Amino acid sequence: MDFPEQTPPGLLANVAPGDNSPALSVTELSGALKRTIENAFGQVRVRGEISGFKRHGSGHCYFTLKDENACIDAVIWRTSAGALAFRPEDGAEVIATGKLTTYPGRSKYQIVVDRMELAGEGALLALLEKRRKALAAEGLFAPERKRKLPFLPRLIGIVTSPTGAVIRDILHRLEDRCPTRVILWPVPVQGEGAAAKISAAIRAFACFEPRPDLLIVARGGGSIEDLWPFNEEEVVRAAAESPIPLISAVGHETDTTLIDYAADLRAPTPTAAAELAVPVRSELFAQLGELQHRAQHCLSRRIERGRERFDLTICRWPDPQAIFSPMVQRVDEIGERLSRSLAARAGTARADLNLVAGRLRRDLIDQRVARLSEQLAGLWRLAELAHPDKPLSRGFARVTSRDGRTLTRAADARAAARLTLHFGDGQVDASVDGSAPLQPVESKRRKSYIAPQPGLFDAPEE
Repeated sequence: MDFPEQTPPGLLANVAPGDNSPALSVTELSGALKRTIENAFGQVRVRGEISGFKRHGSGHCYFTLKDENACIDAVIWRTSAGALAFRPEDGAEVIATGKLTTYPGRSKYQIVVDRMELAGEGALLALLEKRRKALAAEGLFAPERKRKLPFLPRLIGIVTSPTGAVIRDILHRLEDRCPTRVILWPVPVQGEGAAAKISAAIRAFACFEPRPDLLIVARGGGSIEDLWPFNEEEVVRAAAESPIPLISAVGHETDTTLIDYAADLRAPTPTAAAELAVPVRSELFAQLGELQHRAQHCLSRRIERGRERFDLTICRWPDPQAIFSPMVQRVDEIGERLSRSLAARAGTARADLNLVAGRLRRDLIDQRVARLSEQLAGLWRLAELAHPDKPLSRGFARVTSRDGRTLTRAADARAAARLTLHFGDGQVDASVDGSAPLQPVESKRRKSYIAPQPGLFDAPEE
């Protein structure tokens, strides 16, 4: 086969005459590739392992699907990401449904995912185990975090579906055992958005008034896919961080979810959760009756034993008459001795008085009284002569300030300005050099003293 002879390359592109395949621009070639790939792979399903998952602030998700030999970039737009039934994680094996397209800006192709599910129950369990280990490593499932449930909660908060049989079973069992106030926070327990609403309800009860004493998160049995919202990380963290003790009652006895590990107590069924939440009222009354009976029996036995000990003690006591007879005899003896002692003491005192009375003579007493009276009269006369008002009756006057202070100098009188002049028959207010008007005052007679009368202290005559 002969090929047309090619001309050697030159400096400028040479277009041969009649050539119908002109050169394409990069944009034109990229567009042609994009249309070809999208037409050929408009709907594909790819199975692979998620790697490098990243959720952008815009809500779009970017990651890579890979297997042992190859990988392909993938993107989930924000509208499709919100409809996913699980939270994608690295290492999860999934089946992605979407279409292939190219990204001309980087000369690569990628799959735009519209729908994504886990690749079978085995992949779901593998993801569950991986998440369990990661949360356990953070200490969310540690036994020391578990709290003791209240013995008799006054208010119980329940997070479950309002239309299922679960809430009816819980209320019926609570009514049978011990009627208690209940607050129901209705939430969807499966499907899209269930995990976010369940976690929000658990967190909201912590701020609720009145605050419940106990929380029950409940759901009936189902497949692992139906129970998946209770395996979501946000639900597990909400249960672990709840300040209210929490019972997990999700599924039947064989069903296990991650919230069971984070809860303070796991109940095998919702009905069992109600049984664990409250005691049986009739049993409490029976227990109280038994305690009352035991208390009365113990009290009766104690009284009986006390009476027995008292009787035994009384029997050992001696006769009271034998104990007190020596004391009574001694009191009688002391009483007899006391009367004799008083009589003897009185006789001795009378003899002493007679002895002293003979020495006292009337004339000596009269002389001493007369001498003391003369001394007192002399002192009284001396006091009369020394009295400051004595010269006033002879025409003298005593000058004082208004506050009663006696003034003996003219300088003190001028300094005081307002004076009082004391005369023998009264007193008059005055002022120095007319500095203050004179004010008439009522004369005040000074009480005169009385000289002692002769014979005031004379002894009385017999």
